[in-house]
Amino acid sequence: NMMSELKRALSARHLTMIALGGSIGTGLFLACGSTLHTAGVWGTIAGYSIIGLMVYFLMSSLGEMSAYKPVVGSFCEYAVQYVNPSFGFAMMVNYWFNWAITLAAEMSAGTIILQFWFPNVSGLLVCGCVTLSILFLNLFSVKGFGESEYWLSSIKVGMVIVFLLVGLSIISGLVGHQENQLTTPQSHINLFDSHSWLAIFNVMLIAGFSFQGSELIGVAAGESENPRKDIPRAIGMIFWRILLFYILTIIVIGALIPASNPHLVGADTNQVAYSPFTMVMQMAHIPSAASIINFVILTAVFSAANAGTYASSRTLYQLGKKSEGILSFFSKTTKNGIPHIALITTLIVGCLAFMTSYLGSGQVYTWLIAASALSGFIAWIGISVSHLYFRRAFLKEGGDLKSLPYRSKFHPYGTVFALVICLIVLFGQDTALFSSEKVNITDLLLVYSSLILFVVIWVTHLTINFFKKTTFIGEKVNEC
Repeated sequence: NMMSELKRALSARHLTMIALGGSIGTGLFLACGSTLHTAGVWGTIAGYSIIGLMVYFLMSSLGEMSAYKPVVGSFCEYAVQYVNPSFGFAMMVNYWFNWAITLAAEMSAGTIILQFWFPNVSGLLVCGCVTLSILFLNLFSVKGFGESEYWLSSIKVGMVIVFLLVGLSIISGLVGHQENQLTTPQSHINLFDSHSWLAIFNVMLIAGFSFQGSELIGVAAGESENPRKDIPRAIGMIFWRILLFYILTIIVIGALIPASNPHLVGADTNQVAYSPFTMVMQMAHIPSAASIINFVILTAVFSAANAGTYASSRTLYQLGKKSEGILSFFSKTTKNGIPHIALITTLIVGCLAFMTSYLGSGQVYTWLIAASALSGFIAWIGISVSHLYFRRAFLKEGGDLKSLPYRSKFHPYGTVFALVICLIVLFGQDTALFSSEKVNITDLLLVYSSLILFVVIWVTHLTINFFKKTTFIGEKVNEC
């Protein structure tokens, strides 16, 4: 018996942890080292704060829609209903692609981390183990995904808390002695200097990657037991996560590690790059600090791959449900409510993308990763646009704002702020474009490939719908 309905099996505990741990990954554990190197401590804090604020407003917009109307496929579904069926279709394809490629990126990161203990480990072996584990965790029930994500996120959150306690003890002089970098003259940025702004902008790009995954809360809403109560709570957690986990962590790292440290990611090709977490733990003379941090980063990588597979398989399922013809194949589920065809397809595409890192000089792989980063921002733009349309339609149909289980903060200013920042980061991906006289068209097309792909899918779908009666089903806002 082939069904096509998912089960509501994610509890408040699962949702809270997905919201808390959702975007704590290699971005926080590794990438913030490279931003410290390029922009110094205050530039890094500025960049992460701007993106953090944007993500908060964005999640607040998503929270309003998903608490009111929790659907699987989340914001892509809102784009179909409130903006335009073709825009929604392009959003689904884009978001599915984004996570399928992220899966390959996480496999690649996992291989690098495992080489710390096993220098000769093969990437293909890691790829196989990761794929089988994710398949096992996701194939039997959505509770399996919720439970594994709960514990993996707990490890990450626990690590960040321990790190903050250790870091603050070093800064206050309780453990070891370290000069506070926040007050040194080199750490100040000159706001009247264009180089400082370019550096902050580069931090915003990296911070953008680090926060990707925050929107998982909206995807999980469709399988939550009690979305009206649990989603507003989870959205509240996101604010504290950004403030405590990201901003405070960066202040601690910036206070203890000079921006000139050669071991930061991207600082010196001749030196081994360490996670800033490892460096701080070593300052406190914690035995086998590097192994502990590496283990946590490994769980973070696996958690991101697990969550990414969940998100993309649900998006593909929704695409199947909304389409006629060949794509409706993806909407089939097992009797436990798992979209198995969408799940297996996503894992196969992720593995194939990972294989491209072995072809030639890995150029295709580099391109895929860059394209996936851009896709994340396109998804966020889609959330902001859908929310503006949602609010308009809701009020037009005589909806009462008091009846919303959760209302977004500072509407419409918060949503518009998020939209503007996302657009700036999206179009400013290629900073070299602004600083060099000669523009390389090939590079330009590569950088903006996912944006071009998104527009092409959107326009194609619009054209097909124009000549044929619409195949994508939209509906009224207040029909819950």
